[in-house]
Amino acid sequence: MTPVDEKKWKIFFLVATSIFMSTLDSSIVNVALPYMMQDLQTDMQTIQWVVLIYLMTISSLLLTFGRLSDIKGRRSVYVLGFAIFVAGSLLCAMARTPQFLIVSRSVQGCGASMLMACSPALIVDVFPVQERGKALGMIGAVVAAGLTTGPVVGGLILEYLSWRFIFYINIPIGIAAAIGGMFILKSVHTARGSYEPMDKTGSVLLIIMISSLIIFLTQLSKWGIASILSLSFAGLCILASIGFVTNEARSDYPLFDMELLKIKLFLFPVISSAILFAALFVIVFMMPFYLTYPCGFSASKTGLIMIVLFLFLLFVSPVSGMLYDTFGSRRLCMMGMSVLAVSLISLMHVHPSMGVLSILWRIALAGIGTALYVSPNNTAIMSCVPLSRRGIASGAVATARNLGMVVGVALAGLIFTSSFSMLTNGSSLENYLASMEPFFMISFKRTMLMGAILSIFGIGVTFARGKDH
Repeated sequence: MTPVDEKKWKIFFLVATSIFMSTLDSSIVNVALPYMMQDLQTDMQTIQWVVLIYLMTISSLLLTFGRLSDIKGRRSVYVLGFAIFVAGSLLCAMARTPQFLIVSRSVQGCGASMLMACSPALIVDVFPVQERGKALGMIGAVVAAGLTTGPVVGGLILEYLSWRFIFYINIPIGIAAAIGGMFILKSVHTARGSYEPMDKTGSVLLIIMISSLIIFLTQLSKWGIASILSLSFAGLCILASIGFVTNEARSDYPLFDMELLKIKLFLFPVISSAILFAALFVIVFMMPFYLTYPCGFSASKTGLIMIVLFLFLLFVSPVSGMLYDTFGSRRLCMMGMSVLAVSLISLMHVHPSMGVLSILWRIALAGIGTALYVSPNNTAIMSCVPLSRRGIASGAVATARNLGMVVGVALAGLIFTSSFSMLTNGSSLENYLASMEPFFMISFKRTMLMGAILSIFGIGVTFARGKDH
């Protein structure tokens, strides 16, 4: 192996470590939510913020840190990202109140967004054109591996240790990776945009836009749609959106190139990607609660059931990537979104007395649908974008994906909590009793119906993209 080959594979291993850690962390926490809720003596509306704040922080900052890595160089952003991620993990593990845990998850999300923003760019920086497809495909497998390992590792930790250890395990890996990054990335030069200013106004407006949207969605059941607070946050979101679009159109060095929105095969796939992940995360967020409460399964059993979704994602994704060359993106993506819709509709008919197999095939459908969709959709987006705009397009795809996850969790929490509270005359899930099972199931079915409606709408958006060029 030549020194150049050795260097690029060292960088690949470093990138793979950061991606594995950040994806593992987003899936491992979902299994732990019911246990965190009990230990910290809080309710579902509060504990959902442990997931929401992490995804919200990543969504708000991905484009900013991607642009910053172009200006300042990848090494400083990447190493600092690891340091912040480790600090956030330590704070999460030490949290004694739900509020402290939520703030700590925001710190962790800030570090994760720095790592995620740099990762695809680092691979493109060091791998020659003819090897990039293979390297990015392997990174895709690492993402799936992180998502797959999360529920199993989380289940085992929860079975034998405290939920706090799901954060402690990040610390030694993160420290080793940060030190490795300081030396390995020393020779990576990416200062081509160092003369360009940062679009600070765009960054602030994007953070306000995403944060106000999520606060509006999550607090809707508590505040009511016509309350001053709800209308204020909805108005703030709309104003920030208008401000962001106006600022990006006028800026010489925008955070996001508005010209990309004129490309039909970019715009519709990005929107439908957000819809797909919103529908998927209705399942990812709600299933651990269903498996823990009405079904009464242990943490390790819940983790093993949740792994099925990501296992299919791991094995079907490469196949759908190959099928893209034959069928194009529209057919495969419509099929994927339709399979996800079938999964959500079938989950409306589950019952705690059913066997595990009847749950597994329903969750497996969600994994198959997502896998059929993601690779062809991303390939279509990246293929229609000019070479000089692929970094921005990559950031936009990641932002849409994370934003979809956030909206999915927020909507699932909103519909389930308001339904369960209404049916039980104000009781919340942390005081769950066996007699509440019928009310849990009605609320669960309503939440899955909302996910199914989302994915059916997604089929229409996917169709609207037209044929691949």
